Amino acid sequence: MHQEAHEICKKHMYRYVSVTMTSGAVYDGIVEDVDDENLYLAVPIGGMDHDQTRAFLPYAYPYPYYGYPYPYYGYPRRRFVRQILPLAGLLALSLLPYYY
Repeated sequence: MHQEAHEICKKHMYRYVSVTMTSGAVYDGIVEDVDDENLYLAVPIGGMDHDQTRAFLPYAYPYPYYGYPYPYYGYPRRRFVRQILPLAGLLALSLLPYYY
């Protein structure tokens, strides 16, 4: 089972997947890496509303703020956090459509 989980994860490298663990926890993310013991997912951090984005960009408005650096124009970039999951606890892995 452990070797089978490793092979499935290797097949899905750099794809957006849903991972279900034996504990019932479900994670969505991009498969970054897999080794003999762990699966490494890049999990998107989302769901921030306008007030929360102001912590990252103090002048985050839906229109360009003059004098603010060019790439930001009021919209923060999508950020990811690395989630390390043990292969021994992997129950299911399935592909998800990626929408941005």
